[in-house]
Amino acid sequence: MNKFLLLFMQTGAAIPFSAFIWLLTFTGFDQTFWMASLYGVIAGGVMFFGLGHYLQKSFLEKHGLTKKEYKYINRNLKEANAKISRIQKSLFSIRHIRSLKQRMELVRLVKNIQRLNTREPKRFYKAERFYFSHLDSVLELSEKYAFLSSQPGKNRELEHSLNETQYTLKELTKVVEKDLNNVLSDDLDHLNFEIDVAKHSIKKLNDIPDETRRLRK
Repeated sequence: MNKFLLLFMQTGAAIPFSAFIWLLTFTGFDQTFWMASLYGVIAGGVMFFGLGHYLQKSFLEKHGLTKKEYKYINRNLKEANAKISRIQKSLFSIRHIRSLKQRMELVRLVKNIQRLNTREPKRFYKAERFYFSHLDSVLELSEKYAFLSSQPGKNRELEHSLNETQYTLKELTKVVEKDLNNVLSDDLDHLNFEIDVAKHSIKKLNDIPDETRRLRK
């Protein structure tokens, strides 16, 4: 769950509730200013932490995760964010026009996987190979490619290494695309099922006029 959104919702609920309790105790129950303020602060704190606990619990239940699982996934997603930033910085620092489209595609695929897992953390288990193997390979090759391509004098050996790295990154792009498809596999299966149901419904509707004609005869 987005921490900034959670904090905004908690604060947005706690401050008005705290002010309401202060006003209620100060005017309605004839409390002193300081006692009413104390009650207001306590009420605001209860609302802040209570709402936070409720929203986090609802989020975990919605995605079918335990608190321990979510912490584990969230930790790995944070580490991945740092790696993805380094990949993006490295790949976009390379001055090679012909490979620009392929590099942009690789960054897009990597960020799509990360975005999907951030929104729906349970998808993480379908992307473990990406996070624990392929992402590190992309990062290592991207940084090496950026470093080698920045060298002023390029001999045949260096050009060969650059071409090999570029080719390997191209192959890794295909691997990452498969990772993305794996993350989306349940959605694709569901979509195919819905398409089959829709086709069946359309076929039944098209068969109705034929049945009507037969009855009239």
